[in-house]
Amino acid sequence: MTTDTKTTPTAMTTEAHDRLQLMWLASPALPVGGFSYSEGLEAAVDADQVTTGEQAADWLEDQLWLGQARSDLAVLAQAIPAWRAGDLARACELNNWVLHTRETSELRQQTQQTGRSLLEWLRQVPPWQPSMAETVQGYIRTMQPWPPTWPVAFALAAAQTTAPVRDGLLACAFGWAENMAQAAIKAVPLGQTAGQRILARLVQAIPAAVDHALHLPDDQRQAFTPMLAILSARHETQYSRLFRS
Repeated sequence: MTTDTKTTPTAMTTEAHDRLQLMWLASPALPVGGFSYSEGLEAAVDADQVTTGEQAADWLEDQLWLGQARSDLAVLAQAIPAWRAGDLARACELNNWVLHTRETSELRQQTQQTGRSLLEWLRQVPPWQPSMAETVQGYIRTMQPWPPTWPVAFALAAAQTTAPVRDGLLACAFGWAENMAQAAIKAVPLGQTAGQRILARLVQAIPAAVDHALHLPDDQRQAFTPMLAILSARHETQYSRLFRS
């Protein structure tokens, strides 16, 4: 004799729900096209500045500290509270800062395309918090004709959770790290195990980089990576490319 047993699922806790939502945002399956960008890494490979897994890890850890921690993550740290407070003026201010500090056309295109795609995704999926639907629509109206940028759009999505701001930055940083490790695998090229070693290096560095970004005031936020800018400009006319940046 068989007995049918049914288990009643317990209600998901807010903490677990928020954590899953941030994991969702960090997933490479998020339909924003992040996989199509290498953020200058492909140009560094073409210039023989990155030829091994160790060099790729060094390059990306430098990029984490010199670029992400001082720029996008620092913007994200300010933009999440702004969205939660409904401060559209502050969100627009941060968005304009990102737009005006991208040093090449392809880096600007990247932040606009991924930001626009994320915003469209937010419009297509049910709002995680119904009260945020009006905020999303208000943002769309306010930002026209300026396109959303990636860190400000990501902040809008993260703001729909009640997770600590630091957790939002950790999710964003990990998503970036995973994408860049995959870019290194394709561009150098490397094996999967070498890619995981790169990701392990970045995971070790991310918490400290996030803490730095969290405490960075507006007048110390910066986007100054001249070598990356030069390589990005060269990449725009590179003969053969796998990536859009």
